[in-house]
Amino acid sequence: MVKVDGLFSLTGNWSSLGQASQAAIQIGVVDANLYLQRKAIPYRLIASVHDTKLDPQTAVTLFTQAANSGVHFVIGPQSSAELAAIKPISDASNVLLVSQGSTAGSLAIGGDAIYRFCPADKVEGAKIAESIFDSGIRALITVARDDAGNTGLQLSTGNAFTAAGGMVEATVPYAVAQTNFSSLLADIKSKLAMLKQTYTIDQIGIYLASFDECVALFTQADTDPELKNIHWFGGDGVVKSVALQTNPIAAAFADSTKFFAPEFGIPESSEDLSLPIAKRIKAKTGQEPDAFALAIYDAIFVIAKVIETSKGVPEDRAALLNAFNTEAATYSGITGPTLLDSAGDRATGSYNYWGLRKSNGVYGWVMVGKSK
Repeated sequence: MVKVDGLFSLTGNWSSLGQASQAAIQIGVVDANLYLQRKAIPYRLIASVHDTKLDPQTAVTLFTQAANSGVHFVIGPQSSAELAAIKPISDASNVLLVSQGSTAGSLAIGGDAIYRFCPADKVEGAKIAESIFDSGIRALITVARDDAGNTGLQLSTGNAFTAAGGMVEATVPYAVAQTNFSSLLADIKSKLAMLKQTYTIDQIGIYLASFDECVALFTQADTDPELKNIHWFGGDGVVKSVALQTNPIAAAFADSTKFFAPEFGIPESSEDLSLPIAKRIKAKTGQEPDAFALAIYDAIFVIAKVIETSKGVPEDRAALLNAFNTEAATYSGITGPTLLDSAGDRATGSYNYWGLRKSNGVYGWVMVGKSK
């Protein structure tokens, strides 16, 4: 048996992705084992899933346990903060790790055993900045949770927006455990007042890179009429958030501010392949999976291809990494080609934009656009 561990946030922040990821790894292992059986390959995958709660120290503990118990591959963790915490021990282990959701540019490092089956923040930041600018926004206040992934998105989005000809005012990232956002909102209001001296309110936007704590932030911002009448944008960490969707005040705020956020998307050429798997994941979780979760299915199949061509798991670390790079470069799955760049990150990506809109008295996530 070839062991694969999934390290996902099942009960903490961004649990919507964690739960979809759990279903994806389970379904992927079943299908990959059928593939290996048909190919008469005498190896099978076995998966175990563990709850990180999106906590970096918990992720470190779980990864250490996996490495010490003979696990060959780890899928996850889903956040850059967790991945950054794991990296030092990952570099010293023989475990190959594939994250489905980490985007921080600071982790785009070639030659290590960390791979990311989603594009790094430089790709997402450029896409969302372009879309924000094209919507008529010319001045952007950027806000972020103080972790590697979200501050990376704040920086990359701000840089791309500036390069497009826009004006950026960045707030200091707020603490991971922060629940009272009064001082942050006051800072946003101060920056907004300054920008209004040059720009109309329709030309000013607010970009927020966050996880589910956006619910508290939106609820507190809802008391300010001015903040309810400005266009807000988000990072990938809130797309399809159940916590945001089910909070009536925060959901109404997102709707009134025309809030939308990017989801790593599926190429049109792969939609026929992804739809059946997405339906199976939804049957397990009750929610539509995004491309982050679906990328896990492709990661499992790249692992299966490594096992097939290598006739097992290469014991030599360099040989294992070379085999994985080779298979990823030529594989095309339910999320499209899995070609990686020199840092081991997905080389390309397109994005769907999702917002919360009310229908028949109920708020739901709807796709409101696509990146170019």
